[in-house]
Amino acid sequence: MSIDSAQQDIVDTFEFFDDWMDRYQYLIDLGKQLPELAPEDMLADNLVSGCQSQVWLLASGDKSKLCFRANSDAAIVSGLIALLLQIYSNRSATEILDSKPWFVDKIGLSEHLSPTRANGLASMLTTIKQHAVLASQ
Repeated sequence: MSIDSAQQDIVDTFEFFDDWMDRYQYLIDLGKQLPELAPEDMLADNLVSGCQSQVWLLASGDKSKLCFRANSDAAIVSGLIALLLQIYSNRSATEILDSKPWFVDKIGLSEHLSPTRANGLASMLTTIKQHAVLASQ
């Protein structure tokens, strides 16, 4: 499945929900499904800067396949992480760098996230892209 297909799957899923309270609950439920990070992974070096809540993001692999693990101390942010992992984990660095996160506007996140959460989402996307740049060098 391509990055665009993964984004379309998210858009299709969000269309099932009638209002934003249901969509927020879905995000919270997604976040609860994220695997816990080990305490040794929750280091300052793995924190995403620019997020109001704490977000730890770890990358492994190489330019042909990057795998991401992440979690947060905030429920909705954990759900946003789950969406990003669904789209970007297990992809090549080139795929990640060539993609645009169009799902954000398509499902209405840009209008329904608080400014601090929107900044955090942008910071998480930037961090994922930075890992792809490093892997491709």
